[in-house]
This record gives sequence, C-alpha cells and structure tokens, in this order.
Amino acid sequence: MEVTEMTEKELKDQTIREYVNLLRIKNAEDREKELAYQEKILKARLQSLGIPTEDLEP
Repeated sequence: MEVTEMTEKELKDQTIREYVNLLRIKNAEDREKELAYQEKILKARLQSLGIPTEDLEP
C-alpha cells in the first residue's frame, strides 16, 4: 500500500469540508437525518480508501 502525504492545500480543503459538514449538522432542521447522511458519506469515503468500517460502530 502506497502512503502519500497531503499537501498543505489538500489539508486545508479537507479541514474546510469537515467544518462545513459540522455546520450542516448543527443547522439542520432534522439533525438526526443530516447526521445519518454525513455518516453514510464518510463511510463511503473510508471504504473507497480501503478502510474497513464494520468495526467503527459503537
């Protein structure tokens, strides 16, 4: 597996995306629905990177 480092720009972009997602949850009319949506997206991203998500459930 090849490991690559994030550039400063990529890190800034990722951090902004995370902040925006938190704001979406915070300001959502239905927070539970938005939280479930954000979780679904994050799991898909993790799986696309080859990271198993089965063990992430509490």
